[in-house]
Amino acid sequence: MKLEMNASEVEGYIDEVFPQIADYGFCVENLEVGKISVSMKITDKHLRPGGTVSGPTMFTLADCASYLIVLAHIGKVALAVTTNLNINFISKPEGDLIADAQLLKLGKRLAVCEISIRSKVTETLVAHATATYSIPPSR
Repeated sequence: MKLEMNASEVEGYIDEVFPQIADYGFCVENLEVGKISVSMKITDKHLRPGGTVSGPTMFTLADCASYLIVLAHIGKVALAVTTNLNINFISKPEGDLIADAQLLKLGKRLAVCEISIRSKVTETLVAHATATYSIPPSR
């Protein structure tokens, strides 16, 4: 397994092909073979009643981290898509979040990732997810 793009190339490619997520506040903190850390700045739009970070926000972070690690390893294949994502919410998130994703399998047609989401402030694990991505045959 090897990287096809570095962190800035991945972020630049996402800006080019998926500009809709620019307002989400994602930032690649670290990228190495098989691993990525993606942070997310939490704002009022990410909160649900009661002031906690919403489940859909954490789901989006897990999905984004998975997409970015897959792209970093397969290159500019925008049409890689999520086929499954399971998430377990573990504890109440506080402040900005960071997702640490790891590639468990990178095949010709499927990639499987494991994602741990934690509070950047307290380092508390707030969610755990697994994701499967389908890689189009053009690769």
